[in-house]
Amino acid sequence: MSGSARRPVGRRSFVLGATAVAGAALTGTAHAAAFGWSDDGSNYVVDTGAQLVFKVSKSTGDLTSLVYRGTEYQGYGGMNSHIESGLGASTVGIRQSGSTILVSVTHGTLKHYYAARSGENNVYLWTNKADASVSATRYIVRVKKGAFLNDEPDSYTYAPTTIEASDVFRKSDGQTRSKHYARRRVMDYDYVGWSSGGVGLWVVRSNHEKASGGPFYRSLLRHQSADGGGLYEILYYGQNQTEAQRFGLQGPYVIAFTDGGAPSSALFPGTLTTPWADGLGISGYVPASGRGKVAGVGISGRDTAYPYTVGLANAGAQYWGSARSSDGFFSIPGVLPGSYTLTVFKGELAVYTTSVGVTAGGTTTLNTIAVPASNDPSNASAIWRIGDWNGTPGGFKNAELMTYAHPSDARAASWTGNVVIGNGETAAFPCYLWKDVNSGILVYFKLTSAQAAAAHTLRIGVTTAYANGRPQVTVNDTWTSAIPSPPTQPNTRSLTNGSYRGNNHTFTYSVPAFAWKTDASQYNVLRIDVVSGSGTTGYLSAGTAIDAIDLLA
Repeated sequence: MSGSARRPVGRRSFVLGATAVAGAALTGTAHAAAFGWSDDGSNYVVDTGAQLVFKVSKSTGDLTSLVYRGTEYQGYGGMNSHIESGLGASTVGIRQSGSTILVSVTHGTLKHYYAARSGENNVYLWTNKADASVSATRYIVRVKKGAFLNDEPDSYTYAPTTIEASDVFRKSDGQTRSKHYARRRVMDYDYVGWSSGGVGLWVVRSNHEKASGGPFYRSLLRHQSADGGGLYEILYYGQNQTEAQRFGLQGPYVIAFTDGGAPSSALFPGTLTTPWADGLGISGYVPASGRGKVAGVGISGRDTAYPYTVGLANAGAQYWGSARSSDGFFSIPGVLPGSYTLTVFKGELAVYTTSVGVTAGGTTTLNTIAVPASNDPSNASAIWRIGDWNGTPGGFKNAELMTYAHPSDARAASWTGNVVIGNGETAAFPCYLWKDVNSGILVYFKLTSAQAAAAHTLRIGVTTAYANGRPQVTVNDTWTSAIPSPPTQPNTRSLTNGSYRGNNHTFTYSVPAFAWKTDASQYNVLRIDVVSGSGTTGYLSAGTAIDAIDLLA
């Protein structure tokens, strides 16, 4: 979402930032006081010399105050801004090095840092998590109630009825709200926050090199309630995670104040450089000189109807970059040295993998990557196909809504209803299937006499599943498939908290010739049931998200 796409709510507005946005100046435009720090007994007090003064607790490392232009923005419900839900007793220190002030926080094996630069209305943060002694890697900026208001999907200010767990709510008009309903994949935004009354408060995300889940991961970015608001940097949350947790230094991510506009694009991941931090002694810090780059001349064999993304991943780090639409050229800078698996994604579907090595200060240049036609399931000849193979449920019924609403939302079309091939089948087929909601959906289709005389392969692609939900199929009440084994999927809620992202998997079924109708004028009937011995009821029963369904020729 670009800065021009901000939507007003009364006199207030919000923004979820997108990569293309360029914003306000990096440094403050006015100087309220001299740059420096002091000790008030309980906190280190840092004055940026612009319009921002912040405090860090000397005992816990919590951010206890964020005063911009004389107004306090930090805190709600008696809680501070901090890692996870607060670290507790920690060792906290401070030192000034020229035009930079660094506050360091040590809590067991975890180290956290706040940095201020003279004349800037920004707080730079790093987090080095060495192990799982802290359960998640999340920083939350807690914002006072009333400072910014909105009634967007990730708000529950006006939604008092709880409908699931303690974090999904329904308004009186039937629309749903939750902090999980952020719409955006991590690759789709650079910053998140609010703007009101000539003040913008933002969190600019880091490059997520030590996060888990890749470019398509979705997690909560912010929330609003009657008590106040929260802005998040989520690096590992244990929600819909498809990869193991990574450890090491992550950052910087930035708390940025502006005059109401978007934060400066100079702060964005992929743009931000911090040579001023090279000598600060931040644990795990690797300067630009210690990193390399991977670049590709192009990618052939692409389906130009879809965007392509190139990802790098190993146990220690992850990166990604978009392939140029004209030829597939890509460049991924700032990569830690090591060996990586390179994956080419069509949409969100992996269609090619290889290995690459990265060295400090070097560029690994790859010749044109040729994606074999057989790697893209869309290239297989099909009698009929519902949707397309792109790793997402895009185009299916309710698919777009499900990234920012609960399945019970009043705006959702009916989850039931059968489908006829040749009659808008993709838009009619629900993006999600649940054992307790719409299992047993029927698909009607005709075959020619020649087609009916042969066995055929049926494929069902899924993007995730909840509680081991997977499809079992029956054809014409004549033949029923075996129950397939469940693929590995995240073990947390997904279909009800705004994410279809799990592990893409294709189920294949060999349908014998005797199962088909021999009369070409008659409809064949495919029934798809969701089977599982897990899950509860309703939208928390076992379920799965659909990528594509086809019957091969």
